[in-house]
Amino acid sequence: MNTNKKILVIDDEESMRKNVNDLLTSEMYSVIEASDGTEGIDVFKKHLPDLVILDFNLPGIDGIEILKELKIISPDIPVILFTAFGTNERVIEAMKNGAYDYIEKPFDLDVFLKIVKHALNYSSLMKESSRPNTQSAKDIFPAASDSIIGKNQKMQEIFKLIGKIATSNAGVLIQGESGTGKELIADALQKHSLRNKQPYIKLNCGALTETLLESEIFGHEKGAFTGALNQKAGVFELANNGTIFLDEVNTMSLALQVKLLRVLQNQNFFRVGGETPINIDVRIIAATNVELAKEVEKGCFRKDLFYRLNIININVPPLRMRLDDLNLLVEHFLKKYDPARKLIITPDILEKFKLYSWPGNVRELENTIQSFVVTSKENITFYKPPLSLSGQPQRTLSPEERLAAGGTLKSIIEDVEKQLILKALEMSGGNRSQAAKILDINRRQLYTKMNEFGIL
Repeated sequence: MNTNKKILVIDDEESMRKNVNDLLTSEMYSVIEASDGTEGIDVFKKHLPDLVILDFNLPGIDGIEILKELKIISPDIPVILFTAFGTNERVIEAMKNGAYDYIEKPFDLDVFLKIVKHALNYSSLMKESSRPNTQSAKDIFPAASDSIIGKNQKMQEIFKLIGKIATSNAGVLIQGESGTGKELIADALQKHSLRNKQPYIKLNCGALTETLLESEIFGHEKGAFTGALNQKAGVFELANNGTIFLDEVNTMSLALQVKLLRVLQNQNFFRVGGETPINIDVRIIAATNVELAKEVEKGCFRKDLFYRLNIININVPPLRMRLDDLNLLVEHFLKKYDPARKLIITPDILEKFKLYSWPGNVRELENTIQSFVVTSKENITFYKPPLSLSGQPQRTLSPEERLAAGGTLKSIIEDVEKQLILKALEMSGGNRSQAAKILDINRRQLYTKMNEFGIL
């Protein structure tokens, strides 16, 4: 029974409070309500609930400020934030400032109740534990630009994770195909970290030879090798107290991997040709476009270094697995490259986009939109796909991939039906009567479906 669990709901919309109240009381929870932040803080102090459900957009004090106040009063209180106007930046800010979870309105009732249950279990564990809380909720962090685009569930989980781990010093390994946005995630981690006022240096390990890469990482003394005319500081020295982003870390030679491992273990290093150890304090964010665990199995990457880098792992999904973000991304890139909004992309082209597998991921989509903007005249309506889409065979995603990308049962069935009709028309040379026979349906049914799917 849940009768002893008290939940405070802070929301300025009376109808929303009522709906949440009815839902929670039906689950035998005890619910307390407040209509704004000031009242919510007063009610919280009076009743000391087990969980707070807090709207982000409130008159007066906004949700983040209330969250901070609640965490000062009771550091272990779980707080679930929700809003009808979610942004990725808000997800990160909420999680970074101690929110237990974040959910957008309208929300799935079963998912919401599951989050509530988990949050209350967490609350019980915290009350039973004598371990002091180590997370500070009073730090105010600068806001980063909302540069990572995505409403897809997997992307939302990444935004939440960024908020949870940004203030940690733990190493992070970001894995994903080329063009998925790994560097943007690294940027978000740095911007929201406690090191955000310190140096942030990026190094692409795959762009340099082994000798040059070693010199870039560790620096060198004058005369250490041919061409070393002066002493040079490396990125570890330059980024001291800050963050280093090592992209394509999988391309690093085994010999250099050993040296990197020693730095991570000992927190000091020698310049190339140097004899004096240099102590450093840096956070490492590494990225790779291959599965590093498989590289370890093949003997191409050291297991011990993999474990050092992979303390926290972020896997970025390819664009083909987050097609529910495609329209949002297209709109974003149109605003970026065509701020005057003289161009549009028609629904038929967007449909072609969704059938394409996008091997270059978000970067390829951005390049495609930029190409549209640069090569098209004013007030043009796009009617042809770019060469990269029309010149390559387009791949229809499997139902499993569609489902993973956020598709619904209805949309997946419609997609399958549409593709079968198109295939039957192709097989029949455009003869609709013959296509109906291939599909084992009558012509009226075929015409109805063709009209429904916009097939001319």
